Amino acid sequence: MSKAGKIIGGIALMAVLLFAVSACGGSDSGTTSNASSSTTPEIKSSKVVMKGSKFDPGDLTVEVGTTVTWSNEDAVAHTVTATGGAFSSGNMDPGTNFGYTFNAAGTFDYACTIHPSMKGKVTVTE
Repeated sequence: MSKAGKIIGGIALMAVLLFAVSACGGSDSGTTSNASSSTTPEIKSSKVVMKGSKFDPGDLTVEVGTTVTWSNEDAVAHTVTATGGAFSSGNMDPGTNFGYTFNAAGTFDYACTIHPSMKGKVTVTE
């Protein structure tokens, strides 16, 4: 094959590849394909505030895979300690946060070990 034939063949191959790639790019209709959403995991999160020696909200329902963050916005230290031992924040000074990701369904009761009247519950659903 001549040098010119190789160049023309290469250009033709590039044109075919470019057409194939652009055809796979989807439409401009503004819709999102399910394929891209399944490859990017959704980050699930929820927040509980500690203030006035209470957990707010006291009862929380989340899906499996959700990270719950407790934020101590009170003037004193607190803890977030699961009754069954699944998680424990240790002492949390004012202005600090503690996060826990719930990877299994169930009900998780917790309390502040410093202030036992502070109680909460996280219900995790599938």
